[in-house]
Amino acid sequence: MIVFKKAVSRRAMLRGVGASLALPLLDSMVPVFTARAATPAQPVNRFGVMYVPNGMIMQNYLPATEGTAYELTPTLRTLAPHRDQLQVLSGLTCIPPPGRPGGAHAKASTRFLTDISPPTSETWLDAGISVDQILAQETGKHTQLASLELAIESGETAGACDTGYACPYTNTISWKGPSTPLPTQNNPRLVFERLFGDSASTDPKERLSRIRGQKSILDSVTQEVARLQGSLPQGDRTKLSEYLDSIRGVERRIQIAETGHQEVPTVEHPAGIPANWEDHVKLMLDMKVLAYQCDLTRVITLMMGHEQSGMTYPQIGVPDSHHPISHHQREPEKVAKTAKINAYHMTMFAYLLEKMRTTRDGDGTLLDHMTLIYGAGIADSNTHAPVDIPFILAGGGAGNLKGGRHTRLKDVPLANLHLTLMDQFGVHWDRIGDSTGRVDPQMLRVG
Repeated sequence: MIVFKKAVSRRAMLRGVGASLALPLLDSMVPVFTARAATPAQPVNRFGVMYVPNGMIMQNYLPATEGTAYELTPTLRTLAPHRDQLQVLSGLTCIPPPGRPGGAHAKASTRFLTDISPPTSETWLDAGISVDQILAQETGKHTQLASLELAIESGETAGACDTGYACPYTNTISWKGPSTPLPTQNNPRLVFERLFGDSASTDPKERLSRIRGQKSILDSVTQEVARLQGSLPQGDRTKLSEYLDSIRGVERRIQIAETGHQEVPTVEHPAGIPANWEDHVKLMLDMKVLAYQCDLTRVITLMMGHEQSGMTYPQIGVPDSHHPISHHQREPEKVAKTAKINAYHMTMFAYLLEKMRTTRDGDGTLLDHMTLIYGAGIADSNTHAPVDIPFILAGGGAGNLKGGRHTRLKDVPLANLHLTLMDQFGVHWDRIGDSTGRVDPQMLRVG
C-alpha cells in the first residue's frame, strides 16, 4: 500500500492560549492511496446507551407485527423519520436469579448492562462489569476519555433507594467492576469542562467568576482555526465551521442556562440545570454528539431518570410523580399519563437520532457509525416484568447493523445480545452474566 498524500493527523488539536479542542473527523485525516491500495479505512464504531426508568405501557410501545411492515405504535411514532436506521427487538429477558427478593428497580438498572443482579445490602456493592465499560477498555486506548456517564437527575444520594438496596444500584447503569459503580454527571457545565477545558474547582462561585473572566474557548483559538482552514479543502472547511458553530452554541446555551439557574430555587429543580427539563436533556445530548464527533470518547451512557424516579412532567400535562403513576393498576387515567411520559422520552431519543443523522462523519454520518441502545430494564411498569423488555437498536454500527424492522426473539437473555454487540467491536468474551450463547449477528444486519 502506497500513501499518495499525507493526511492531517487524527489526533490533531486546535490550540490557543489556555485552551485546546480536538478536531472532528475530516476528509483530510484519511490518507489518499494509489490505485494499488486496498479499501478505505474502516469507519469507527461508537457505542451509546439511553436508559429510561420505571418500565413502559407496553400496549402503547410494542409493535403488533414483525418484519419490515410493522406499524409504529403511539410511543414509537416520533421515530418515523429514522425508521430505516432502527431495529425494535422484542423477546429479550432480564430475569433475576431466584433467591434475591425485592429490589425490582435496583435489579432492573443494574442488570441492564451487567446481566448480574445485586445482593440485598445497603453497604455491600456487588454487581459486575457493565458492557459499556468492557468496550471502554478497548476503545479507550484511542481516545482522551475512556467513557462518559451522563444523567438528567442528580446522583447525590446515599443509603438505600429500593427496599434495602444501596442507591448506586438505581442511580447508575455503568460499573467499572463488581464493586465499582461509576457516578453519573448531570451538570452540563461540568461535562463541558471535562470535554473541552480543565476546571480548577467545582465551587459554583469560583466557576461563575472564571466563566465571566474568561473569553470563549473558541476566541482563544481563532488564529489557529484560520491557519488550519486555509490549508483544508472546501469540504473540510465547511465541516470544521459547522463543528465550531456547534461548540459555540453549546457553550452559549450552558452560560445562559447557568445564569438563569441562579434565580431558580434549588429545591424546586433538583435535577440540575437548565431548569427546563427538555432544554437540559437536549443540551446533554448535544454534548454527547460533540464528544463522539471529535472522538474524545467512543462510549457514552445516559440515564433519562433513575429507577423509581419521581420526576414530574407538567409541560406535557402530567404533574404526577412518574414512579407512583407507573404502578397504574390498570386505571385508565394513570395508564394514559404514564404512556405520555414514555412517548415524551422517545421524542428526546428522536432528537438525538436527528443530530447524529445530520452530523457528517468520514464517508457517512455519525448515525451510520453508531451502535445505539434505547431501552429499560423493566417491561410492564405495573408488574415490574423483566420479560420482553423494551429495547431499540439504532444506527448502522459501522456496517454491522441494519434497521427498518421489528425482530421478535423468543425469551433470549439480554446477555446473549450483549456478547454479539461486543463481538462487533472486536471484544470477544465467552460469556457475560447469565448468557447462554449469542444472538446471530446476521439477524442484526437483515433489514
